[in-house]
Amino acid sequence: MKLKLLKLSEFTRAVDDEFGAFGRVLLRDTVMVELGNRTPEQALAAGIPARDVWIAMCRVQEVPVDRWHGAGLPKPARG
Repeated sequence: MKLKLLKLSEFTRAVDDEFGAFGRVLLRDTVMVELGNRTPEQALAAGIPARDVWIAMCRVQEVPVDRWHGAGLPKPARG
C-alpha cells in the first residue's frame, strides 16, 4: 500500500476520526518502540514524519490495514 505524505492537520484529523477523544491519550502517553521509544507527540516534535507516526499508531492499536490511509483523508484509489 502506498501512502502519501501526511500533513500535520491531516494527521490530527485522522487521529480524531479513528480514535476519538482516546486519540489525545494515545498521542501523549503511548510509548512506541517503532518510534524510538517515544510517544507520538515526542516523535513528531523530534521531526519524525506524521505519516510514519500514523502508521506506528495504527500498528500498535491494530487498526485494520484498509484504514491506514487515515480517517478524514480521501480513500486511496482501488487498483
